[in-house]
Amino acid sequence: MKLTRVAELDSTDRAILELLQENCKQPLASIGEKVGLSAPSVVERIHKLEEAGVIRGYVARVDARRLGKDVTAFIGLSTQQPDTIGTLEVQIGAIADVLECHHVTGVHTLMVKVKTKNTQTLESLIGKIRSLDGVTRTETMVVLSTHTERSRIALDAGDEFVSRPPRRSGPRARGGRRR
Repeated sequence: MKLTRVAELDSTDRAILELLQENCKQPLASIGEKVGLSAPSVVERIHKLEEAGVIRGYVARVDARRLGKDVTAFIGLSTQQPDTIGTLEVQIGAIADVLECHHVTGVHTLMVKVKTKNTQTLESLIGKIRSLDGVTRTETMVVLSTHTERSRIALDAGDEFVSRPPRRSGPRARGGRRR
């Protein structure tokens, strides 16, 4: 079993992660204003989060329907050979229309999320999965509609996450008095 070390994040790291998940293309100076840091300090924090593996990459979220992928389905598959699970995960991960593959508890061994063009391509995809060595059974659930689908990870910020006011410039920011 592979254990992952949990990164220790302060409230500023959490705020930066929230802002990046909202829009990773926003200017670093804008992020800095929102968290009370300079742009170079934000860059340094982001680099440390990348080095720690907290930030794994940056992607564009696209509309699958506008790209002709109109059918979403979940495919539960079962195997009676535990030693084939790793190989199955690799083989399934290599299939282009597979978005997610999870080793799960319950009736199925793996749960796979797919987006494909239509029911004909879904049927072909199911056939491909059923033909893999070790697969004994599949069950497919076609999605009729989607209410919530997100890639954003909720951060347990607790009381320590407080939005900071933007940095000020001018006499008050340098310690001057208000008149």
